[in-house]
Amino acid sequence: MRDYDEMTAFLGEWGPYQRFIFFFLSLSVFPNGFCGLSIVFIGDVPEHRCLIPGNLNLSEVWMNRTLPLVQEGDKLQYSKCRRYRLDVISNLSETFPDLDFFNMSEVEQEPCLDGWEYSKDQYISTIVTEWDLVCNNDWKGPFSMSVFFLGVLVGTFITGQLSDRFGRKAVLFGTMAVQTGFTMIQVFSPKWEIFCLLNFFVGVGQISNYVAAFVLGSEVLGKSVRVIYSTLGVCISYAIGYMFLPLVAYFIRSWRILLFTLSLPGLLYIPLWWFVPESPRWLLLKGRIQEAEAILRLIARKNGVTSPAVLFNDLELEDMKAKSLQPYTIIHLVKTYNIRAITIINFLVWMILSIEYYGLSLNTPNLNGDAYLNCFFSAAIEVPAYTAAWLLLQRFPRRFSLSGALFLGGVVLFFIQLVPSNLSIFTTVLVMVGKFVITSAFSMVYVYTAELYPTVVRNMGVGVSTMASRLGSIISPYFVYLGAYNELLPFILMGGLTVLSAILILFLPETINIPLPETIDQMQKIKCFKSRTPCSDQDKF
Repeated sequence: MRDYDEMTAFLGEWGPYQRFIFFFLSLSVFPNGFCGLSIVFIGDVPEHRCLIPGNLNLSEVWMNRTLPLVQEGDKLQYSKCRRYRLDVISNLSETFPDLDFFNMSEVEQEPCLDGWEYSKDQYISTIVTEWDLVCNNDWKGPFSMSVFFLGVLVGTFITGQLSDRFGRKAVLFGTMAVQTGFTMIQVFSPKWEIFCLLNFFVGVGQISNYVAAFVLGSEVLGKSVRVIYSTLGVCISYAIGYMFLPLVAYFIRSWRILLFTLSLPGLLYIPLWWFVPESPRWLLLKGRIQEAEAILRLIARKNGVTSPAVLFNDLELEDMKAKSLQPYTIIHLVKTYNIRAITIINFLVWMILSIEYYGLSLNTPNLNGDAYLNCFFSAAIEVPAYTAAWLLLQRFPRRFSLSGALFLGGVVLFFIQLVPSNLSIFTTVLVMVGKFVITSAFSMVYVYTAELYPTVVRNMGVGVSTMASRLGSIISPYFVYLGAYNELLPFILMGGLTVLSAILILFLPETINIPLPETIDQMQKIKCFKSRTPCSDQDKF
């Protein structure tokens, strides 16, 4: 019996319609590059200190001594969260006009009761200056991002199942609407609590849109174009969106206007609803044969080829109808030994990848220079990384390419801990190599995961794997926190886990030049631990 790729071979691999789908589905990921990372600028903390009311009758000498000096690293700086008691300062200024004969350490201190004064050198406003997310409230800034990742976690879990049940197209445009709509509503947030709640829903739509676009393109495009779409198409569009963020943020320094401007591109995708088709693969598995045939004949007309009078024979139709009667839920990702082992390994690998990526980011030495340029360069390094991933996937087996990248990432982490503190340039080079390698690995793992799972649960499988990466991003700060006890411990743990994930990848089956499986029974078998042969006997459990 023919598989889907054989049934649709008459369409060609790279016709006008495939190029149209490739371009516009890739373009749909563009807003994802700046949506989730906008917190880098809208949540940044400018220089600040306690606000001193202007109605105090203080001399310039005493006004400059209202803030205590504190030791921060090797420097003495004015305190950002404390000031001397203003009533005491006011009385002392009348008694001691000359400060040379007075010890300020004896004056009682108090918190910033009148709020804070923020530097306007870089920003007109951020959520930090809007709601005073500093000092005792400084935990609220990182928490805002944690809420976003929690939304991503929930979104990937829910939308994966919705996509497999109600279709790729509906979930793709639905999550794009959620991302764009709630970002626009965020602009009018009256309180920090409302901002966080809306940020949760933005997170629900953000990665879910990415996964839906990835799966839809993988199923509509031919197998020779699938890898290019998954690496160069979707990923580079994401990187360009990432590079777009510092460009816009440089010219717009108010967080509300910046957020509103970043939400506008989402409106441009509304007309695509009438041009982007549903996945014919998914329609066939749902028993909607006529709709699938109509889409395939439309693609044939757009490509200028003649479609066969009969696309599917009676035996193939009967097989499709039988498959459509089988409901699939997340339980099917762990139903048999084979798919359960693949799901567990994918879960661990995705989570470790995310831990390494964010762990490297949190341990990156502070780079001198412009913040906007640093953000741009951080985004730009992803373009050659995605290109390298595509070349590896084109020329080498999937599991060896991914395992090799993970192994190199683990080695980089081990080398960082060995670099002397006086060789900061070498440390920066290793960090950039780490960013390059991990970005390539993320690109490859999307392709590999989509090829491992069958069509009936593919979106669900990719969604659960993405959920694992969100768990990794949430717990990665705690790995970094271990550095308070031993500065080498975070690198040892992350490096060890990354090497472990490289080994685990070797037990997964190879998928290069193999048609995408349609059902769970057609999946490639995982490698046995005692031999390199497939574990087909154990798949009966």
